[in-house]
Order: sequence, then C-alpha cells, then structure tokens
Amino acid sequence: MPAIAASVGRGARLAIRDLRVGFGGVAALDGVSLDAAPGEIIGVIGPNGAGKTTLFNCISGTVRPSAGTILLDGAPLGRLPPHRRARIGVTRTFQNLALLDSLNVLDNVRLAAEQAGRQRSAAARADATRLVAALGLDAIARGPVGGLPVGTRRKVELARAIAGRPRLLLLDEPTSGLSEMETADVIAILRAQHAALGFTALLVEHQMPVVMALSDRIVALDFGRKIADGTPGAIRRDPLVLAAYLGAAS
Repeated sequence: MPAIAASVGRGARLAIRDLRVGFGGVAALDGVSLDAAPGEIIGVIGPNGAGKTTLFNCISGTVRPSAGTILLDGAPLGRLPPHRRARIGVTRTFQNLALLDSLNVLDNVRLAAEQAGRQRSAAARADATRLVAALGLDAIARGPVGGLPVGTRRKVELARAIAGRPRLLLLDEPTSGLSEMETADVIAILRAQHAALGFTALLVEHQMPVVMALSDRIVALDFGRKIADGTPGAIRRDPLVLAAYLGAAS
C-alpha cells in the first residue's frame, strides 16, 4: 500500500470496505462500504441509531472497527490515532460544539490549524485571520467564544475544521439549532470553502434540504447497514429510503 502523504488541501479519495462495529452484541455498523471521489460531497442519512455517528467515529479514529478497512488515497488508516489522522487532513465538526470558550475567536481557529501539525505558527495565524474574515467573524475576532450565540459558534467551529486544510472533512450536523437564515449562511460558507479548497466531505445532517443542496451523492443507512447509494434525485425516490427515513421525516 502507498504511504499516506501529509499534503495540504485538495480532496482525498476515501474507500470504506465492509466496516463492522458492535456494541454489547448490537451491530452499529454491519458491513458498510462506500466510496468518495476526490472533492466529492457525500451526504449520509438515516434515522437515529442508523450508524451515522459510529461511521464518523471510525473514520476519525475514536472508535476502532471490529472488521473492515478505511483507505485514504489507497492507504489504510489502520490504527492511526485521531491526532495522526488530523495531521494527514482528516478533520471534523461535532453536533455538540467543541470550542475553547476561554479563548477568543481568532485563537480558537489558529490553535486548530497548529494542532493539525501542518502549518507553522505564523502561517496558522495568517490562515486563521483569512478564514475569520471569510466567514464574517472579523468584527468579533478578538472577543471570547464563550457566550456567543449558537449560529456564530457554528461558524467558529467550521472555521476551526477548515483551518486544518482538510483533505477529508466530516461534517456532523453543521446546521443543528440554526435559524433558516443562519442555515442558508452555513450552506453558502461550505460551498465557497469547498470551491476554494476542493476537500472531500461526508455530511451527516437531519435537515434534508441541506443534504440535497450540498451533496453530490447520498448514502442511506438503517440499522447499521447501507440501504441505498445514489444521486439526491434517486435517493428522494428510493422506496427503501422512503420507508426507513424520508417517509417518516416528511
């Protein structure tokens, strides 16, 4: 297998083969396989308990699968811990915001770039400053993150994830708790940053209009198994997905 290179930016090719995870005898993932081409955005949908978060945890390295492989540009992630995966460009947002409330906005973003281990301090600060401005946060860049409204905190977390110059970005409910206007703002930010950086992304999101607006392809999970994989239009009409998720959601 080729070695994983710590190249900066641009999308990686992701290949997942027969991934299996069990908790207490319950299969959280039961033979899941999927592919994402460089620069592709894949939506991952399904009801609660379908295995979406477990899939993200396996890719980011916080859960070790009992079987299966995860390949980044053809090289297995294997037993790499989360911080090593971050250094090769696997970054993540969280449904429950993971910010450092004692630091200001700019330092939250700068520290994320430095922790990824792919930039020196001066370059990390320059990137952080650019991202903070691009996401419309420059007016509050020197203010503490603690106490900011949820919509603004979501933007800060997005900036933190993008500051690592991701090759694979895992987006976990990026519009959770946001208003319609804030959601539209996050969609616009993701589109602009994706166009600029070309990262590959997996998107878990319960708001189907967001999934449909951002995804090139959608994978549907149910009870830990993949039940569908196709374009947004095909998924919208798929009878298995309608029965398991979309029909109930509507």
